[in-house]
Amino acid sequence: MKKVRAAIVGYGNIGKYVLEALLAAPDFEVAGVVRRNGAADKPAELAEYDVVKDIKELKDVDVAILCTPTRSVEKYAKEILALGINTVDSFDIHTGIVDLRRELMASAKEHNAVSIISAGWDPGSDSVVRALLQAIAPKGVSYTNFGPGMSMGHTVAVKAIDGVKAALSMTIPTGTGIHRRMVYIEVKDGYKFEEVAKAIKADAYFVNDETHVTQVPCVDDLLDMGHGVNLTRKGVSGKTQNQLFEFNMKINNPALTGQVLVCVARASMKQQPGCYTMIELPVIDLIYGDREDLIAHLV
Repeated sequence: MKKVRAAIVGYGNIGKYVLEALLAAPDFEVAGVVRRNGAADKPAELAEYDVVKDIKELKDVDVAILCTPTRSVEKYAKEILALGINTVDSFDIHTGIVDLRRELMASAKEHNAVSIISAGWDPGSDSVVRALLQAIAPKGVSYTNFGPGMSMGHTVAVKAIDGVKAALSMTIPTGTGIHRRMVYIEVKDGYKFEEVAKAIKADAYFVNDETHVTQVPCVDDLLDMGHGVNLTRKGVSGKTQNQLFEFNMKINNPALTGQVLVCVARASMKQQPGCYTMIELPVIDLIYGDREDLIAHLV
């Protein structure tokens, strides 16, 4: 069996868990890791892999798993798709997904490649659950309640704010899909907390939610990668009312994101050129194994 050669682009929290998921997958091999610093200060766990500054320095890459901040996904994806390499990412700005899909659709088709976007757990695997529940109860209302837990996307967004030395953004569910953002920051010398807090609340990640910003002496003392979701739908099947569905999970945030990215990297090898979200993929394409064996086991 020819293994899929996957490159990890970015090596922060998610990148480290993507490496673990790739090593556990029998159909993948690690083509290398792309980091801003290249092989400088190379972590011990990457000793046996090529670590480079540019994906062009790696050989025979089938798919690039983008573990970069959301706001840089489009740039990296377009550059890599132009090389004819598939891309997968966990872009998490829900309101920007349709526009990103449209942009990368053109790039992917032009270069005969596949891009799968917003493939974390939300958006991502939760999106698949929401789609299934809407299919079996077409009329109704769904609520997705996150947390309590650390939001990686929101935390990265806070760290990018001028004056922030370190940050943690916690998502606290208040019910019916409404959330409170609890943001804890260390402030760089020479900056005023009040001005930094105002900039955080004005950011697109936070502007639509109740957001509280607190200055703390050490963010690391608060750090916890745990997260979770409660997803419910109350609706109608045919003409029958009061169908109620509930989906719950408690997870390590970056570990699950890394695993989902590897699953969709596998699925990317089975799609026609273009850009997709997870609800557009056959679920069976995410799973390693013989197709008939999977059907016999799962159906």
